[in-house]
Amino acid sequence: MSELDAVLFANEAFYRAFADRDMDAMAEAWAENTAVSCIHPGWGLLEGRDEVLQSWQAILTNPGAPVIQCLAARVHLRDEMAYVICYEEIEGNYLIATNIFVHEGRRWRLIHHQAGATAEDPPKDEDADGEGGLIN
Repeated sequence: MSELDAVLFANEAFYRAFADRDMDAMAEAWAENTAVSCIHPGWGLLEGRDEVLQSWQAILTNPGAPVIQCLAARVHLRDEMAYVICYEEIEGNYLIATNIFVHEGRRWRLIHHQAGATAEDPPKDEDADGEGGLIN
């Protein structure tokens, strides 16, 4: 698997954990040996693995939590760090998100997620499954 594919796989695993409301998979997506942070739309900064995972526990167990689909993912690789910029579709509306990954062992794992409002729709030429491309 190429590094591009590995980062896209890690990004997809994060969104799959969200869609499946799978807290174990969500915890696996996040780094254990590197400082992590998260900014959910409308929330303040969350820092540290415990605080970030507690926020995801609250979201994933909330029966009113929205269904989110990742679209138009673009990977930016920088040695042992990568980031993905993508759109999140929620009930016909869009957010734009940045997901930052580092290598831990042989896997890419999240160290930061931030999503917020955007005035743009995702590009129309992207595959429906959200696969994107490599940007250097």
